[in-house]
Amino acid sequence: MSDELFALEQNHTWIVTDLPLGKSAIDCKYVYKTKFLADGTIERLKARLVAKGFTQKAGIDYTETFSPVAKLVTVRVLLSIATIKGWCLLQFDVNNAFLHGDLKEEIYMHKPPGYSVGGANQVCKLLKSLYGLKQASHQWYSKFSLSLIAFGFTQSKADYSLFTKVDNNSFTALLVYVDDIIVTSNCSSSIASLKSFLHKQFKSKNLAAYATFLA
Repeated sequence: MSDELFALEQNHTWIVTDLPLGKSAIDCKYVYKTKFLADGTIERLKARLVAKGFTQKAGIDYTETFSPVAKLVTVRVLLSIATIKGWCLLQFDVNNAFLHGDLKEEIYMHKPPGYSVGGANQVCKLLKSLYGLKQASHQWYSKFSLSLIAFGFTQSKADYSLFTKVDNNSFTALLVYVDDIIVTSNCSSSIASLKSFLHKQFKSKNLAAYATFLA
């Protein structure tokens, strides 16, 4: 829980302030999960702060909520091509992905349990998306896709979760499935460049050899 609060503060997810007149604050809670390794041993105990987005009001607290998800047929085609061509195939995810989305709406949230910053009656004004918010996945995907396009990737019109980049003789494909990402390329230097860019922008976890895909 301390690690989660530290990550939220480092990400400038909110500011502590007084609740304006006429505004209401949504609640939040911790969700606990035990993460396991492939062999069944415990990897770590995880606590995630989640906003109770079911209390948000449409048109006031949020507007757009849609976020595309990679089509299973796209995943199969990409994996098949990478295997046939013998390309490098990696997977990675972004630390606290939904927290990178910038909020456009004015949303206030009661302070998390055990969070003592500010006055007793003050609340958190959210600046970034938080897990549980209606627009969290939409805001994350929007920011991530715009960053990839700025880096030189082209978004597929057949599957909006697929991004490709051609640079001289190198070809790199990236497929987004919420916050899990598949990357394949015929050029190791292109992957290294992409890894450096994404880690700088989003503090992604280290790339690893592709192992499993759950759909």
